[in-house]
Amino acid sequence: MSTTRPNAADDRGPEQGEVVVPPPAQVRRLLLSGVSGIVPAARDFTRQALHDWGWLPAGSADRRAAAEDALLVVSELVTNACLHAGGPEELRLYSQSKVLRLEVVDGGAGTPAPRTPHRAGRPGGHGMFIVQRLCLDWGVVRNRDGRPGKTVWAELAAPA
Repeated sequence: MSTTRPNAADDRGPEQGEVVVPPPAQVRRLLLSGVSGIVPAARDFTRQALHDWGWLPAGSADRRAAAEDALLVVSELVTNACLHAGGPEELRLYSQSKVLRLEVVDGGAGTPAPRTPHRAGRPGGHGMFIVQRLCLDWGVVRNRDGRPGKTVWAELAAPA
């Protein structure tokens, strides 16, 4: 279901004995239960966060592409929750120096997965394939307190 990203060639990690503390994440949350126009609301919310975090306005084609990828992934995750999980409950965005993490919480019992085999010419069923192709990694975390539901998350590289 999830892909695993390999370490980058220039990612040597900390020197022996060095303690590395990542910068604190910037966090945004949007409750989506009962919201009309959920997908546009989620995109607008994400667009504003990207603007506040310096991804937008994009000064280069790479920065513009990274922001567009993030907006597309949010759209796909929220749409998937609408179609297959009774609707999303919350959208969470976490920005750290090198990664943007997107999370959509829903009450559904299903497990999202890219359609296999993927058929580009067929309408529908491309959402999780798009997420898989654009993201560094993605996955599903089930509620642990016995309640039905899950969090579908995806991580994208921050623009350089």
